[in-house]
Amino acid sequence: MKHQRFWLSAAAALLVMAGARAGICAEQAAGHLPLIGEDAPAFKAETTQGEVNFPSDYKGKWVILFSHPADFTPVCTTEFMTFATMAPEFKALNCELIGLSIDSTYSHIAWLRTIKEKIKYKGMENVEVMFPVIADLTMEVSKKYGMLQPSASNTKAVRAVFFVDPKGKIRAMVYYPLSNGRNFDEIKRLLVAMQTSDAQNIATPADWRPGDDVIVPPPGSCGAAKDRVEKAGKDYYCLDWFMCLKKLPKEETAAGKTDTK
Repeated sequence: MKHQRFWLSAAAALLVMAGARAGICAEQAAGHLPLIGEDAPAFKAETTQGEVNFPSDYKGKWVILFSHPADFTPVCTTEFMTFATMAPEFKALNCELIGLSIDSTYSHIAWLRTIKEKIKYKGMENVEVMFPVIADLTMEVSKKYGMLQPSASNTKAVRAVFFVDPKGKIRAMVYYPLSNGRNFDEIKRLLVAMQTSDAQNIATPADWRPGDDVIVPPPGSCGAAKDRVEKAGKDYYCLDWFMCLKKLPKEETAAGKTDTK
């Protein structure tokens, strides 16, 4: 009986160790997912526009770093055409674009040339992708940013979007599955919202668009809450002590630099 219990315990221990190793392998394959507020993981990479040192090459600028599953795929093609068409709007917001997939630079170039020479979609044609596209055959960058998720695919990066601010900090991230394209209006709306919050020290409510009312930061004490409500009127209005809003004209938002839908 004692021997039986020993072997059962040993078998259980081996199963736990095997599970732990599997978990470690999965974590290593997927990489650490950078968190909001952390420094953007640094890397040096070859791109279609030459070598990039990230984020040092982009100091003082916002960056949208996004991954796609593979070149010469239909969903990715529509996304790259849309991003390329909107690139001047992002540049007006002091924001640069960087794409990535687990493909070679030669594959990227061939695909981008095909897009420009052959693809017409939703009124877009002769679209030239000028922003850099990272070649990540070693998956180094994909792993650093948690873009490679084994439950979805071991060889393709999911549709990740990272917003990096001028100080090189991760400010927001959005993940989409392999099968569904991104909402680019929302990507731009979120960028404008974050820039406006930084500049005006405000928060933005659900579905906020430039020109909509914004939220005044809530008071930090009972006395301040009472004072906040009593002084409401000309500059702001309160729905309750914790929820006060104010007008913010569109021209005072980050979107004042460019037209935002």
